[in-house]
Amino acid sequence: MSMRRRRKALALVGMMVLVLSSAAPSAEEAVESRHGMAMYDDLKYGPGFEHFDYVDPSAPVGGTATFSAVGSFDTLNPFIIRGTPAAGVGLLYETLTVGSLDEPFSRYGLLAESIRMPEDRSWVAFKLRPEARFHDGRPVTVEDVIWSFNTLKEEGQPLYRYYYANVVSAEKTGEREVTFRFEGGMNRELPLIISELPVLPKHYYEQVEFDKTTLKPPVGSGPYRIERVDPGRSIAYQRNPDYWGWHLPVNAGRYNFDRIVYDYYRDTNVALEAFKAGGYDFRLENTAKLWATAYTGEPFDKGRIVKEELPDESDTRMQGFVFNTRREIFEDPKVRQALAYAFDFEWTNENLFYGAYDRIDSYFSGSSELASSGLPSEAELELLEPLRGQIPDEVFTQTYQPPSTEQPGGLRANLRKALELLGEAGWVIENGRLVNQETGRPMAFEILLVSPEFERIVLPFAKNLERLGIRATVRVVDTAQYQNRIDNFDFDMTSTVWGQSPSPGNEQRDYWGSKAAETPGSRNLAGIESPAIDVLVDAVIQAETRDDLETAVKALDRVLLWGHYVIPHWQIQSYRIAYWNKFGRPEIVPPYGLDLYAWWVDEDKVAALRSGQSMEGGARAATVD
Repeated sequence: MSMRRRRKALALVGMMVLVLSSAAPSAEEAVESRHGMAMYDDLKYGPGFEHFDYVDPSAPVGGTATFSAVGSFDTLNPFIIRGTPAAGVGLLYETLTVGSLDEPFSRYGLLAESIRMPEDRSWVAFKLRPEARFHDGRPVTVEDVIWSFNTLKEEGQPLYRYYYANVVSAEKTGEREVTFRFEGGMNRELPLIISELPVLPKHYYEQVEFDKTTLKPPVGSGPYRIERVDPGRSIAYQRNPDYWGWHLPVNAGRYNFDRIVYDYYRDTNVALEAFKAGGYDFRLENTAKLWATAYTGEPFDKGRIVKEELPDESDTRMQGFVFNTRREIFEDPKVRQALAYAFDFEWTNENLFYGAYDRIDSYFSGSSELASSGLPSEAELELLEPLRGQIPDEVFTQTYQPPSTEQPGGLRANLRKALELLGEAGWVIENGRLVNQETGRPMAFEILLVSPEFERIVLPFAKNLERLGIRATVRVVDTAQYQNRIDNFDFDMTSTVWGQSPSPGNEQRDYWGSKAAETPGSRNLAGIESPAIDVLVDAVIQAETRDDLETAVKALDRVLLWGHYVIPHWQIQSYRIAYWNKFGRPEIVPPYGLDLYAWWVDEDKVAALRSGQSMEGGARAATVD
């Protein structure tokens, strides 16, 4: 072959290689786009779905819905640790995807029109909708997504650092595509977690300091804009007719109120009286006594106020008195175990709660799939055995049950057991006081509260502690002071709730992780620093199947329970709601949340209320017994 022909042949081969390489997508590019994603690939709604089942897509739009909040607010920035953000401010912002309330953990495109993710979930890519806009008309861009991720992780609330701990990069991989890459092995939840990222306008924060509190209405991309702010007292949101996302199936039948108002009240008692006087429209009641006794009178009798209970399958949680184990007196698990015997749940439930509640006995109570029971299964033992010696021995031999006064001897027997455990921990009674044998220091601590109504529950507990020679003072502080002290772990004991999703994951690091124990603003209020618990949390996060997840959660639950970090409280599997009879709502109540944004104002009912006439559909819920 001549040199000339050889050059031509080589040129032809080069052109073919170039054409083939440009035509053939890379392995990453070849990953199929999808409209949503689920924890275990079991999406309920297909690509062409028109709306969620629990909404009415023909719901009318208009009217005002007024809600209440207790305390005060001093900022419109909910993303930083400083300040107390206004209620409802999340209405201003959109995320890459949105979840459905009739699936354990699924996400569908919102700002993102499509999602790409490989089988090993080592990365996820989101392609943004070209129509997505901020309130000032600027498009939502990949640069906004990347800036939001980096800023929230570096300067936002601590939970973002834990949620995004294994997200190593966010990069632009197309004109409208952003790709997040992960490390640390299989973590099925991470693509869903990062899809919950609130996307903020980079151009706005180039002019405004992100890490400062502010009462200046910010620029968002959501369905509502701020109409007015009365600092600390009230905030009103106006439905945005120019919102870019009204056509999306995930928004069909939702955000039907033309205005949403949050009025603030000094405490819950004042708020309740304001509700009954017509000051606001809707109330979710958490106090059994009030639900049993206070929701009475002419508006209820005439059906002007509706009272009902709706099923709640999402109430998976731990609520309890939490020990701050950073305090020396609470370092010993035996001391913590002993003090649990002084809380008389049975008396409290009968005398204060009208028998409304069941006792919590799991950090995932309310979930038969996640809460531990009986002794560990073989699958659980595979996780627990390597940790033997680092975790309580009882994990392997006993089923945890919180102390009960239903046993023979009741409270008296429980207090004797408490003194026995305290004696084993080096505490003795001297002159009527419980003192440490080595230091002579008496046991005394403060129980920090934010709700005055909770005093009636805590004071009998404190009285029982007094019978053990312990001085427990109860202190109620305002919302701002309470939040500041909680954020800085400046308390001995408090009452708290750790809410759990049907699919626990990365948030467990913020709840129980060793690093979180040292990070102000984290949810690790107990101050847990346990390498063994860190291992189990990682097992939860890295679970590859639903069975693996349930096994890891149950194992974690057992270790937390036998660590005696809390004195468990109580729960009820229903929403207790009351509202002025001005609303319509869908027939279906989703199992994993109460979607008030799927309700609407019924103008005929509003007219009937204004006329003062009796109405159908009044107090429909019997008193809980």
